[in-house]
Amino acid sequence: MEKVSLKTDINEEQKKAQQYVEAQGLRVLVCSGTGCMANGSLQVIEKFKELGANVSTLTKHDKMTVVPTGCHGFCEQGVLVVIPDLHTTYVKVKLEDVEEIFNEHLINGRPVERLLYTDPATNTKVAKTEEINFYAKQTRTALANCGKINAESLEEAISVGTYSALAKVIEENDPDSVITTIEESGLRGRGGGGFATGRKWRSVSRHKGGKSYVICNGDEGDPGAFMDRSVMEGDPHRLLEGMAIAGFAVGADEAYIYVRAEYPLAIKRLRIAIEKALEANYLGDNIMGSDFSFHIHIKEGAGAFVCGESSALIASIEGERGMPRPKNIHMAECGLFKRPTLLNNVETFANVPLIVLNGAKWFSSMGTENSKGTKTFALTGEVNNTGLVEVPMDMTLRQIIFDIGGGIRGGKKFKAVQLGGPSGGCLTEEHLDMPMDYDLLVKEGAMVGSGGLVVMNEDTCIVEVARFFMGFTQNESCGKCTPCREGTKNMLAILQKIVDGKGEMEDLETLEKLAHTIKDGSLCGLGKSAPNPVLSTLKYFRDEYIAHIVDKKCPAGVCSAMKQYQIDAEKCKGCSKCARNCPVGAIEGEIKSPFKINQDKCIKCGACVSNCPFKAISSK
Repeated sequence: MEKVSLKTDINEEQKKAQQYVEAQGLRVLVCSGTGCMANGSLQVIEKFKELGANVSTLTKHDKMTVVPTGCHGFCEQGVLVVIPDLHTTYVKVKLEDVEEIFNEHLINGRPVERLLYTDPATNTKVAKTEEINFYAKQTRTALANCGKINAESLEEAISVGTYSALAKVIEENDPDSVITTIEESGLRGRGGGGFATGRKWRSVSRHKGGKSYVICNGDEGDPGAFMDRSVMEGDPHRLLEGMAIAGFAVGADEAYIYVRAEYPLAIKRLRIAIEKALEANYLGDNIMGSDFSFHIHIKEGAGAFVCGESSALIASIEGERGMPRPKNIHMAECGLFKRPTLLNNVETFANVPLIVLNGAKWFSSMGTENSKGTKTFALTGEVNNTGLVEVPMDMTLRQIIFDIGGGIRGGKKFKAVQLGGPSGGCLTEEHLDMPMDYDLLVKEGAMVGSGGLVVMNEDTCIVEVARFFMGFTQNESCGKCTPCREGTKNMLAILQKIVDGKGEMEDLETLEKLAHTIKDGSLCGLGKSAPNPVLSTLKYFRDEYIAHIVDKKCPAGVCSAMKQYQIDAEKCKGCSKCARNCPVGAIEGEIKSPFKINQDKCIKCGACVSNCPFKAISSK
């Protein structure tokens, strides 16, 4: 693409790009996000290309273009293949399905029904993306282009309006007005505590006159979270545009995207996007012929969870060990290389161009009074439809889990939902009608955080969930401050003691004291939020902790140390296979007579259950 300038009408550039897309003929969009690539989407793409190379008799078209896109979001159903002109979405497509789709649908016009999505509520086939229940109640803004364009094509990004907002702010040349728009929109940071974005921008802008920086936090470390990765993989130019607008507004000319090295596809597509944006002069020196220059670098992180914390992230970019620093001096005054620095996460920047183009009122019309706009969530766990969703922030947990998520897998009963990853907390059935509001969730012991949303059913042990998250946090503690380093270690030891059936009632009081000490005394936000999963589960599921301690019983039957294996005498045929496979000789009896388990010797390994051919052994 040729270099652009302010004299170039951005609308004309968009029209040219749209003509470029239209010239592709029938577009076959194949999800090429990390998840679908792992399921074989690259092989699906190559097969479509091979079949379409010499064919000119396609339905309603004389040409076909196979488009590798970013994540479509519906990860449960990957590989996804979408053919917009034929209003058809295919799910769980494998390499061997491609030829049938091509011959039956693309040539003969007959959709392949077996590969269409089946609505579990009605058991009917659904062809159109917008009619699939997973998508129907979403409002995709930050994710609007993910799954619809080739993430490695600048032309396709331009065709959907990318860089129009940047051209607008440069032409109007009023940085203060840009910040006012962000303030009035009510946009809050999408990466953690939900700090007001406009207020942060305003603070940095006050220190114009010297070198300033913009940083994008793409270090997405929460288990199961992949919201930022999807934007970086599926719509990288939108991110670059949002960062450039921020740089223009606060007076910065240089930026870093901090992204973990475990995201190789995101890094690859970001590098391609930066290179193409530089060539076309959407980035670089004198952007679009103006006085504004902006350069973006990529810094690969080593994967330390603590580097998601702002000061630790900055230390890592500077070449030091990623450890938090005391925040007696704000980043707006003394951040990267001791210069004023603006830091937001990927999703926050991705919303900026839309707010600039559509106005503050458009964005603030969605959500709640104090939490405006939409938010992406990684919906995982024991829910039928797992994947990436984007919803207005006034949507309730019930709507997300049961309408978009399709309810609990296997017809089980809902038990709890973990919000905000290791820094978040568990909420219960009584919270299902609560909107996804930053402040309301914090009040109830959870948080929006980066957007992790893990659904749990009746078979989940809440104490084990708390132990898992505390184990993760303790393992990822940088060790700089004593409350986090030693406190999380002691909390984990107590939780392990409880799931091992050795807990005492005094342990609950100790857990709570330790939790509050860590929250009050830790150096950084990650340490201060580390006890949240434990505090929230103690608040809402204290009876499960008591059952583990007093009754020495795990109500969910998960904790192996408290399981008791028993042999049903009526089902046992006395074959001795269980006894022969018991590693500690805990099963006693005689051939052709029911065997018994010596509970004093049993180590709860479950070998007897897996070896019994008559299913006579069970645990309780």
